[in-house]
Parts: sequence; C-alpha cells; structure tokens
Amino acid sequence: MQRLQAFKFELRPNGPQQRQMRRFAGSCRVVFNEALALQKARHERGEKKLGYAGLCKELTAWRNGAPLPSGRVAPWLAEAPIHPLQQALKDLERAYTNFFARRADFPCFKKKGQSDSFRYPDPKQIKLDPGNSRIALPKLGWLRYRSSRDVLGAVRNVTVSASCGKWFVSIQTEREVEQPIPSAIRAIGIDVGIARFATFSDGTFLAPLNSFRKHAVRLARYQRAMSRKVKFSKNWHKAKRRVQTLHTRIANARRDALHKATTSISQNHAMVCIEDLQVRNMSRSSRGSAEAPGTNVRAKSGLNRSILDQGWAEFRRQLDYKLQWSGGWLVAVPPHNTSRTCPCCGHIAADNRRTQAQFRCVACGYAHHADVVGAMNILARGHRVAACGEVAHSGPSAKQEPTEATAHEVTHA
Repeated sequence: MQRLQAFKFELRPNGPQQRQMRRFAGSCRVVFNEALALQKARHERGEKKLGYAGLCKELTAWRNGAPLPSGRVAPWLAEAPIHPLQQALKDLERAYTNFFARRADFPCFKKKGQSDSFRYPDPKQIKLDPGNSRIALPKLGWLRYRSSRDVLGAVRNVTVSASCGKWFVSIQTEREVEQPIPSAIRAIGIDVGIARFATFSDGTFLAPLNSFRKHAVRLARYQRAMSRKVKFSKNWHKAKRRVQTLHTRIANARRDALHKATTSISQNHAMVCIEDLQVRNMSRSSRGSAEAPGTNVRAKSGLNRSILDQGWAEFRRQLDYKLQWSGGWLVAVPPHNTSRTCPCCGHIAADNRRTQAQFRCVACGYAHHADVVGAMNILARGHRVAACGEVAHSGPSAKQEPTEATAHEVTHA
C-alpha cells in the first residue's frame, strides 16, 4: 500500500531568503484575494464562475501587467515562482467546491500575516539534501532546516509556512509499505468529554490537558496590553508577538498531548470505536441575532470554549490515520443515547443518568460511572457495525464493512 506522510521542520533562512519568502507568501495571498474578488464580481453580473484553467489565464495576464480586479497593477507578481501562485488558485477552486458541497463556509479574503504560506507542487524542482539538513527550492536556493528525523519516501510537494515569526517547511512524501497487520487484538470504546477527556470501556480514562484554560489569564492580560497600544506601532507589534507566542504554545501543548494519546491507543488496539460527533455543530454560537437573541449565551460560550480546548476533531483525525498505519480499524458510531442506555438490560431512559458522573438504571439497578457506561455502549455498537455491516457514519470518511478474513484490518479505497 502507498503511504503519504508529511515531515515538518523549522527553517533557518538568512535575511534575503526571509524577505523573498514574505514576498512569495504575499503574492499568493494577493492572487487568492483578487481571484476571489473576480469570482464574486462575475456572480453579481450573472456570469458563471471561472474554472481553474480560466483563472490561470487571468493570472498570466496579471503577471504581464494587466490590471487586477481591484484596479491596481501588480507587475511584481512575475518575480514570484508561477507554481505557488497557481496553487493559490487551486486552493480557491477547492474552497468553492467544498462550499457548494456544504462541507465548508464560503471562502473569505485572506489577511496579511495570517496563515502565510506557499506550496511547490513539482518534485522535479525540489532538491533535498538530508545529510547536510538543507533543501533547495525555486528562487530561494538552498535553505537549511533543523533536522529531527529522517525523511522517508519520495518527495511529492513542499509547503513553506510562517508561524509566530518562524518559517517551517513541510515535506510530503510517498512510499510503498507492506499491508499492515495489527499486532494487538483488543477492541475498545472511547467516550470523549470535558471532565474526562477520554474514558475507555475498560474503566480507565485520560485526564484533560486544558491547555487554553491554563493560560487564559495570561492571554487576557497580553490581549489587554495589546489593545492599549497604538495600532501598527512598534509597541503594538511587540504586544502582538507576545499574544501569538502564547497561542502557539497552547496549540503545541494540545497537539503534543493528542499525538501521545493517539499513538498509545493505536499501537495497543486493533479496533477503536468512538462517537460520530459533529463538533462544528456542537460548538456553534448561540448568540443569535438582534431580532432573535439567543439564551444562556455566556454559559454556551464557556461550553464551546471547553469543547474546542479538548481537540475532539483532531483526536479523531489522528486516530484515523494512525490506526490505518498500524492495521487497525476506526469505527464511528451514532452518539444518541450512549450514556442513557443500560449495558446490562438495555433499558433507555433519561433518568438512568442522574448526574454528570453517576449512572443507575431505573429498571435493573445497574450502577457505574456514566462515562464508562457510555464507552461500553459505544464499544457494543462498534461490534454490531463490524458484525452486521450496519452503517456507522454517513460522511465522506465513512468506513466500509471489513472482510471475513481481516475483521480487524482497515479497508482502503
């Protein structure tokens, strides 16, 4: 089977290379924004949107001095490599496709300094020298990077991005690996929550990290200090860097904890059953509008913040690909009534769960921790999916039923 994997390293560019990378990222941002403005203008005139080929023709004209949709002229676009600019147009086309497929919101304009990046898609233009920890990219030359591990496989594309004042390179590779066979034979159900990040069907659990909550007071202090500075002054930029650094620390701590947890789970289990939670809907704001204001907005805002602080969606994403790499199987089951169903007699009632942590069946008297009961029911539903082929998830990442010979293997498209 083919395995796609990305290896991310911190770059160590010199001054001219940093200036060039900022110019390239800015050029990609301008191309994306101008193409989006062009598509909006065509829609207002009742014309069909341009496809990727049509946008590339417009890009060629812009590089040759034709006016942009905003009316200005940008001949400096010709100084940037053409492939990253075309990739910005591909990103816009993908954003439109996701919007019309109801997988994402309508694409919005990009702001300077936020998610600055550009991508080189042609591996023939990329030279990698892992022995000397350097990589050659078009119009940038050789760049050194902090090597922390070996890059495995053939290079497919390279993405250069900026985060918190530093530049990073992400090298995506492709290689052939043997079809994995799971070394573990156990199956487990996982119930995610806020008081307990992950509760397992065997009774164990993982405590939440709450990386945002730990730094919330300091973050608020930094943001207040930033709001009192003159916007775009030197002191304002210093305060902004402090806020960005703290946000990066919060995100890195959360990502590190999730990677450690998912690696341990995927290596020790052949089948993992989780709830098919729609995190975007669960963390949607209840503010409402001026005509129809929401209720309990403050309480719901705190709940949304706690949900997003746990990283449930990232937890599931990491489990998905790590279980595939180890030969396991991730099953997403419907989440309704998982904490209200008695695992002993099957009785379903809201009165079964009397408090956040206490479960006591009103029919048979079975008592246990509510999160453990939920994990046990999730595991039982996962077994029904594996045995009967019951549909577990209707989204684009739906898992197919396993074959008879490989009940615990991942089925690959």
